[in-house]
Amino acid sequence: MFTGIVTDIGTIRQVEQRGDLRARIATGYDTGRIDIGASIACDGVCLTVVALGADWFDVDVSAETVSKTNLTTWAVGKRLNLERALRLGDELGGHIVSGHVDGVAEIVGMGDEGDSTRVTLRAPEALAKFIAPKGSVALNGTSLTVNEVDGCDFGINFIPHTKTVTTWGDAAVGDPVNLEIDTLARYVARLREWG
Repeated sequence: MFTGIVTDIGTIRQVEQRGDLRARIATGYDTGRIDIGASIACDGVCLTVVALGADWFDVDVSAETVSKTNLTTWAVGKRLNLERALRLGDELGGHIVSGHVDGVAEIVGMGDEGDSTRVTLRAPEALAKFIAPKGSVALNGTSLTVNEVDGCDFGINFIPHTKTVTTWGDAAVGDPVNLEIDTLARYVARLREWG
């Protein structure tokens, strides 16, 4: 379980296709405090640490996970939003995020509004019904509030702080983005089906 509050920006050092995809990610985390088997959200994807070094950790990624996320774009040098798993007593500053990506959205528009940046994304049609104005989404592992919704398109506003402490300062039109819908929205929709 995560909160969508990014706590480090990692950088991919190695990517290797074995039976699964193996990635080595450089981190500012104290790796002496990370256990093998720990979960770390990498651009919003909950992945298991399989090896550790002084300033890096390795993860294995199944073909299924690669097919449902933007991990097809992972290459050496790519920066990633990182978040360690939530621990009992931690502040819940974002919203409940599982790290199970529902699909990939695409950035279809960007523009400056004062010091902030307004980004318009297009969700897959099957997921659009779960996105509501003033609701929450996790995009590349970042907990964000939806400003408006127009069909499959929805808008997010990024303040300067968010662009500095996450990879959102690097975003560009056309980028694929890992999208996790709000868990509550999923259950409300399911209950309506039974209603």
